[in-house]
Amino acid sequence: MTEPDFDKGQGLVPAVVQDAATGEVLMMAYMNRLAWQKTLETGIATYWSRSRNALWVKGETSGNIQKVHAVFIDCDNDTVLLKVEQAGGAACHTGYRSCFYRRISKDGEEIIGERVFNPEEVYR
Repeated sequence: MTEPDFDKGQGLVPAVVQDAATGEVLMMAYMNRLAWQKTLETGIATYWSRSRNALWVKGETSGNIQKVHAVFIDCDNDTVLLKVEQAGGAACHTGYRSCFYRRISKDGEEIIGERVFNPEEVYR
Protein backbone atom coordinates (compact mmCIF):
# COMPACT_ATOMS: atom_id res chain seq x y z
CA MET A 1 0.00 0.00 0.00
CA THR A 2 1.17 3.53 -0.72
CA GLU A 3 2.02 5.50 2.38
CA PRO A 4 3.44 8.94 3.02
CA ASP A 5 7.17 9.55 2.76
CA PHE A 6 7.79 10.34 6.41
CA ASP A 7 11.53 10.75 5.84
CA LYS A 8 11.05 13.97 3.86
CA GLY A 9 9.61 15.79 6.87
CA GLN A 10 11.84 14.26 9.55
CA GLY A 11 9.16 11.73 10.46
CA LEU A 12 6.11 13.99 9.98
CA VAL A 13 3.80 14.87 7.09
CA PRO A 14 1.18 17.63 6.99
CA ALA A 15 -2.44 16.48 7.06
CA VAL A 16 -5.05 18.84 5.65
CA VAL A 17 -8.53 18.12 7.00
CA GLN A 18 -11.74 18.90 5.09
CA ASP A 19 -15.39 18.47 5.91
CA ALA A 20 -16.46 15.50 3.76
CA ALA A 21 -19.85 17.02 2.96
CA THR A 22 -18.96 20.66 2.29
CA GLY A 23 -15.26 20.66 1.41
CA GLU A 24 -14.59 23.33 4.05
CA VAL A 25 -11.00 23.20 5.32
CA LEU A 26 -11.26 22.51 9.03
CA MET A 27 -7.66 22.28 10.14
CA MET A 28 -4.11 21.24 9.37
CA ALA A 29 -2.10 18.93 11.61
CA TYR A 30 0.82 16.54 11.37
CA MET A 31 0.98 12.77 11.22
CA ASN A 32 3.81 10.41 11.94
CA ARG A 33 3.76 6.78 10.81
CA LEU A 34 1.92 5.61 13.96
CA ALA A 35 -0.77 8.31 13.60
CA TRP A 36 -1.18 7.33 9.94
CA GLN A 37 -1.57 3.66 10.84
CA LYS A 38 -4.02 4.36 13.70
CA THR A 39 -6.13 6.59 11.44
CA LEU A 40 -6.37 3.85 8.81
CA GLU A 41 -7.07 1.12 11.41
CA THR A 42 -9.69 2.98 13.46
CA GLY A 43 -11.30 5.36 10.98
CA ILE A 44 -10.85 8.13 13.56
CA ALA A 45 -8.40 10.94 12.76
CA THR A 46 -5.22 10.59 14.77
CA TYR A 47 -2.32 13.03 14.62
CA TRP A 48 1.08 13.73 16.13
CA SER A 49 1.08 16.67 18.52
CA ARG A 50 4.33 18.55 18.15
CA SER A 51 3.66 20.61 21.28
CA ARG A 52 2.96 17.57 23.46
CA ASN A 53 5.33 15.28 21.56
CA ALA A 54 2.66 12.59 21.67
CA LEU A 55 0.02 10.80 19.63
CA TRP A 56 -3.24 12.77 19.61
CA VAL A 57 -6.67 11.39 18.79
CA LYS A 58 -8.68 14.39 17.63
CA GLY A 59 -11.61 14.92 20.00
CA GLU A 60 -10.23 12.70 22.74
CA THR A 61 -10.84 15.44 25.33
CA SER A 62 -13.62 17.50 23.75
CA GLY A 63 -15.63 14.68 22.19
CA ASN A 64 -15.33 16.42 18.81
CA ILE A 65 -13.84 13.44 17.01
CA GLN A 66 -13.26 13.26 13.28
CA LYS A 67 -14.71 10.22 11.55
CA VAL A 68 -12.64 9.66 8.43
CA HIS A 69 -14.62 9.22 5.21
CA ALA A 70 -11.71 9.29 2.74
CA VAL A 71 -7.93 9.49 2.75
CA PHE A 72 -5.89 11.01 -0.08
CA ILE A 73 -2.16 11.39 -0.58
CA ASP A 74 -0.51 13.91 -2.88
CA CYS A 75 1.70 13.17 -5.90
CA ASP A 76 4.92 13.55 -3.89
CA ASN A 77 3.71 11.29 -1.07
CA ASP A 78 4.44 14.02 1.45
CA THR A 79 1.02 15.48 2.28
CA VAL A 80 -2.20 13.80 3.37
CA LEU A 81 -5.76 15.00 2.86
CA LEU A 82 -8.47 13.64 5.15
CA LYS A 83 -12.15 14.12 4.39
CA VAL A 84 -13.98 13.79 7.68
CA GLU A 85 -17.28 14.06 9.46
CA GLN A 86 -16.65 16.49 12.31
CA ALA A 87 -18.51 15.47 15.48
CA GLY A 88 -19.71 18.30 17.67
CA GLY A 89 -19.48 20.80 14.84
CA ALA A 90 -16.07 22.23 15.82
CA ALA A 91 -12.57 21.25 14.76
CA CYS A 92 -10.73 24.09 16.46
CA HIS A 93 -9.64 23.92 20.11
CA THR A 94 -10.65 27.60 20.41
CA GLY A 95 -14.26 26.56 19.83
CA TYR A 96 -14.62 27.56 16.19
CA ARG A 97 -15.89 25.22 13.50
CA SER A 98 -12.67 25.65 11.51
CA CYS A 99 -9.19 26.59 12.66
CA PHE A 100 -9.24 29.03 9.75
CA TYR A 101 -11.80 31.39 11.30
CA ARG A 102 -9.81 34.60 10.79
CA ARG A 103 -9.47 36.48 7.51
CA ILE A 104 -6.35 38.62 7.18
CA SER A 105 -6.27 41.59 4.83
CA LYS A 106 -4.37 44.86 4.50
CA ASP A 107 -7.02 46.32 6.85
CA GLY A 108 -6.30 43.80 9.58
CA GLU A 109 -7.96 40.72 10.98
CA GLU A 110 -11.64 39.83 10.73
CA ILE A 111 -13.33 36.96 12.58
CA ILE A 112 -15.43 35.20 9.96
CA GLY A 113 -15.97 31.83 11.63
CA GLU A 114 -18.67 30.54 13.88
CA ARG A 115 -17.79 29.74 17.50
CA VAL A 116 -19.51 26.46 18.34
CA PHE A 117 -18.42 25.98 21.95
CA ASN A 118 -16.68 27.76 24.80
CA PRO A 119 -13.24 26.18 25.27
CA GLU A 120 -13.15 27.16 28.95
CA GLU A 121 -16.14 24.90 29.56
CA VAL A 122 -14.79 22.00 27.49
CA TYR A 123 -11.12 21.97 28.51
CA ARG A 124 -11.19 22.24 32.30
